[in-house]
Formats: sequence, structure tokens, C-alpha cells
Amino acid sequence: MDGVRLEERGSAVTEFILVGALLTTLTLAVLQLGFALYVRNVAHDAAVEGAYHAALADTELGSGADRAAELITRGVGEAYGHEASASTAVVSGVDSAVVTVTATLPLVGLLGAPSGLEVTAHAPLESLE
Repeated sequence: MDGVRLEERGSAVTEFILVGALLTTLTLAVLQLGFALYVRNVAHDAAVEGAYHAALADTELGSGADRAAELITRGVGEAYGHEASASTAVVSGVDSAVVTVTATLPLVGLLGAPSGLEVTAHAPLESLE
């Protein structure tokens, strides 16, 4: 029995600190991934909503980009919505409004890569005819 005890000697304090550090790092990495996905989803939803708004018959194209930028500011804050632009294009043979949103991709906490995330959305243009 004494031989078994000698082989199992160790420092419980060191083990606790190392396992705690590993689990803390893993938890923070999962939270960071969740936050990055949240910012991406908000940017995508804002681009889609902006494209739908820009495609309306009684609105101007630029108002869709303004709406997308406003939605990003409301959803994640001013630090993440850098730029939104609107244009027209032919997608699958249909005239469409295209809204492109460029946002900050959070990498470490709230700090991130400016213009690290670009999302584009399309919506068919409406007409009064």
C-alpha cells in the first residue's frame, strides 16, 4: 500500500490552478465565438432588412444603407457598424437592390479587426407599374 501512495503524490494546488486556467480559457473562447457569431448575425439581418427597405417602390436606394447602418448601431453599438452601401444589380435575371455591410469582427473581447466582416444581401426591386 505504501508504494501506491508514493506514486500518487502530487500537488493538488498546482493541479487545481492548471485545470482552472484551462477551463477558464475554454469558456472565454466559447463566449468569444458566440459574440462573433452574434455580431455576424446582426450584420446579416441588418443587410437583409436594408435590402428589403431599399427595394421598396417609394424609397430611395440610399435609405436602405442608412437603415442597415442604424440597425447595426442599435444591435451591437456604434463601434461595430463601419459602413453600409447600396447599389443595384441583376441577380438571377431580376433587377435587385444590393446592400453590403462592412463591420468589425470581434477577435479578443470587444476588440476586433475593423472591416473584418462583410455581408451582402439582395432583394428584388419593386415597381409601381
